Amino acid sequence: MASSTISPANRNRVLRVLFISLLLDLISFTFILPLFPQLLEFYRNLDSGTSNTLLNKILLGLNAYKNAFARPISSRYDIVLLGGALGSLFSLLQAIASPIIGTLSDKYGRRRALLWSMVGNILSVTLWVAATDFRTFLASRVVGGLSEGNVQLALAIATDISDEKQRGATMALVGVCFSIAFTFGPALGAYLSTITSVAANPFATAAGFSLVLIVTETVYLYFCLPETLPAAAAAAANIPTVAKRSDGGEKVRVRRTNSHTLLNFTHFTFVLFFSGMEFSLPFMTYDLFSYSSKHTGRLLGFIGLVASILQGSVTRRLHPLRVVQLGVLSCTAAFFALARLDSERGLYGAAALLAVTSATVVTGLNSLSSFEAEAGERGEKLGNHRSFGQTGRALGPLLFCSLYWWAGREVAYLVGGTGMVGVCALVLGALKAPLGTEIKKGKRNGEETNETVTAEKPVIKVQ
Repeated sequence: MASSTISPANRNRVLRVLFISLLLDLISFTFILPLFPQLLEFYRNLDSGTSNTLLNKILLGLNAYKNAFARPISSRYDIVLLGGALGSLFSLLQAIASPIIGTLSDKYGRRRALLWSMVGNILSVTLWVAATDFRTFLASRVVGGLSEGNVQLALAIATDISDEKQRGATMALVGVCFSIAFTFGPALGAYLSTITSVAANPFATAAGFSLVLIVTETVYLYFCLPETLPAAAAAAANIPTVAKRSDGGEKVRVRRTNSHTLLNFTHFTFVLFFSGMEFSLPFMTYDLFSYSSKHTGRLLGFIGLVASILQGSVTRRLHPLRVVQLGVLSCTAAFFALARLDSERGLYGAAALLAVTSATVVTGLNSLSSFEAEAGERGEKLGNHRSFGQTGRALGPLLFCSLYWWAGREVAYLVGGTGMVGVCALVLGALKAPLGTEIKKGKRNGEETNETVTAEKPVIKVQ
């Protein structure tokens, strides 16, 4: 492990750089989320004089899809559907790019791969600043989807500098960045959108501030982030992760507990159901409680705030397997609660369960995946893991909202809950604590705790 060769002071320095840079990146990324309806409305009005534009062709296709359902769907959802389609496109591009970025980071180093990813991000946001038409805006989303590698590379770096005992807490740090960014970033983006600096692009102020954050992050990474991949490779020479005898006759490697196929499939199925439910929330809250965007934003802010508290206090202290188990059980309960709720109190109760899910599952699965990756393949394996999740995020909203409109809220959420029961069966029945760690129950200050205890890793010899 890299932590055996990196001093605590250097490790803390890398973690600080990682936290600050990722926070800047995610705040910049979340600026655009609450602006999608206004952005797309602006471009639709801009193209209202002609029917042969790219945006109008896309809207015609979405309306044909919407009109295929038995129950009528209000035209107020046209923009929401378009935003969902763009979100699915972004996730699909991420699913394609993530394994490539991860493999390149294994070959050329985390730092170099991250800086090249930042160049793509700068180009993407620059296009958004200049997006006076929908084509340019769409190009900015495509470039961003193909170049965004910050999250997966942050996970690879966190793995490089942590041992098994530190892994869960280090991965939780990435989750904390997500929770903080999704709590404050959208509100800041919404505020900046009220300041018009360029008449041809009313959102240039928000885009410009996002560009400042991205450029600042890039400069900060260039001067402050050391390369962590050589440290991990050097550590591998002292620990039997990948070793070779001097006579070349045999090598040893760590025996994997959970196959990457199982971890990736679990990630895919969880995100498939969770993202579909997540995307359907604005529809459901409008149907049941006539929620406006402000009310929906308040609900999502509540989820983000609770998730950030849990990330900093609970997730980082539990074994990653326990983290995943807690999250999928909470998500299953949330699905069944959403199928039956009839009050805002019930809605916020379900939202609290979703906050637990947001704070746990993906963080825990990333940790478990990192345990099974050898030093020279972490970028690739974590990239593949992210790719499966992004594929689920691309498909989930389409499949789940189709079911929502065909069969209604209760059936959709009951089917989703049943699917999550299957995910629970995978997590509780198939996933195991990685070899070399164990879940030790004990008491600290009179409270029961679950701790990750590192043991000497079993190895197998390979001829």
